[in-house]
Amino acid sequence: MRLSILDQAPVAANQTAELALSDSLKLAQLGEEYGFERYWIAEHHNFSGLACSAPEVMLAYIGANTSNIRIGSGAILLPHYKPYKVAELFHMLATLFPGRIDLGIGRAPGGSAEATNALSDNFLQQVWKMPNLVEELMMYVKQETELVKARPLPVTPPKTWLLGTSKKSAILAAEHGMAYAFGQFMSDNDGKEIIELYRGACKEKGQPSEVIITLSAICANTRKEAEEIAENSLLWFMKKDGKHGLNESERQEFEVQKKKMIIGDPKDVKERLKKVQQDYNADEIMLVTNTQSAEERFNSYKLVGELLRCQAPQKDKNT
Repeated sequence: MRLSILDQAPVAANQTAELALSDSLKLAQLGEEYGFERYWIAEHHNFSGLACSAPEVMLAYIGANTSNIRIGSGAILLPHYKPYKVAELFHMLATLFPGRIDLGIGRAPGGSAEATNALSDNFLQQVWKMPNLVEELMMYVKQETELVKARPLPVTPPKTWLLGTSKKSAILAAEHGMAYAFGQFMSDNDGKEIIELYRGACKEKGQPSEVIITLSAICANTRKEAEEIAENSLLWFMKKDGKHGLNESERQEFEVQKKKMIIGDPKDVKERLKKVQQDYNADEIMLVTNTQSAEERFNSYKLVGELLRCQAPQKDKNT
């Protein structure tokens, strides 16, 4: 089972953004130590509880302080930017860290309407142009342009991923020969159907397909402890605006979010992950874990990482 990390750089209780970003580096290093396939960091704007607004900056920092784990964006929000600039940034990273860079792109605003307006003009129009933006970006990444190159040109280009939760995103990924990451943790859509659509479209084009399914998970030493951490963390994130208690609609949202999560001890989590892998026909599972404390988050990933270590081939003692 290939497992990876999606980091939203949450600002835990009593933390500053500086400490949260420092913890992001620690998490990437933990992922490398425990055998996770890749580490991605997300892009958000004007969220007091999420610290990373510039994945490309963090990836340079993380790449310089890790050795072999793949690192990437989950995701660069393409409608905000010119494809050429995005290609330049990730060609730069791929030149600095050969064979390790993933360029994941999405189309969400990543923040409030006010933040979106401050960041870019005509965002909604750019969303409608997403297929054209993706096509232009891929031309630069594949180095298919003549007059303008997105330099420096890396020996190994970044691997491109389209992140999405809809049939449109699945089809768009297949059309451009991109790998596909389905965000089940933030979707009510039928991920199985969408992933089948993506694989079918890739097969029709005679090209390989690759799928990551992203889930929210909290693992602890016992099931009871994991449940408590999950509930406390969900309540804390929902009440960061200072309110006490939840109204009826918030309580319903709380229950919806909890049901989407994988919560349990290592045995529970392993069984759930195996079932998801089989049900979704996923090549890889990516986990996002946000808790009230950084220690709980690290411990969750460590416990899951132990599952990877148990699955690793054992070295022959006679060699």
